[in-house]
Amino acid sequence: MSRMNRRALLLNSASAVIASTVAASAFATKPRREDREPSRDLRALINAHKAAYAAFGKAIHEMGGSNRDHDRASRAEERALLAVCAYPAVREGDRRSKARYLLKIEARGELDLAEHMQALLRSTMGEG
Repeated sequence: MSRMNRRALLLNSASAVIASTVAASAFATKPRREDREPSRDLRALINAHKAAYAAFGKAIHEMGGSNRDHDRASRAEERALLAVCAYPAVREGDRRSKARYLLKIEARGELDLAEHMQALLRSTMGEG
């Protein structure tokens, strides 16, 4: 029978604590599958902006459309884009999807209003 002394007991229990802490940390830091996907709310906002952007494009290219129609479509598209900018992306999936989408918009040169930047910055502040 092997003799267990205090030093061996402490060494074994310390190893067990470290191993359980590392395992718990690995599980705690790994995002759940649903956290890696964009939320339903963000997807809805992005889809609304895509639809508003398409309607704006159609209003611009449509024959016989008035300036009032163009302005209305432009304002609707702007509001939809501001809603995406203002969305507080807390989960990893939301942050990645929001950033990816807005980078595409910015690459087209359309993320250019001061209101866009203000909404983006405010969305990162959280409540408080």
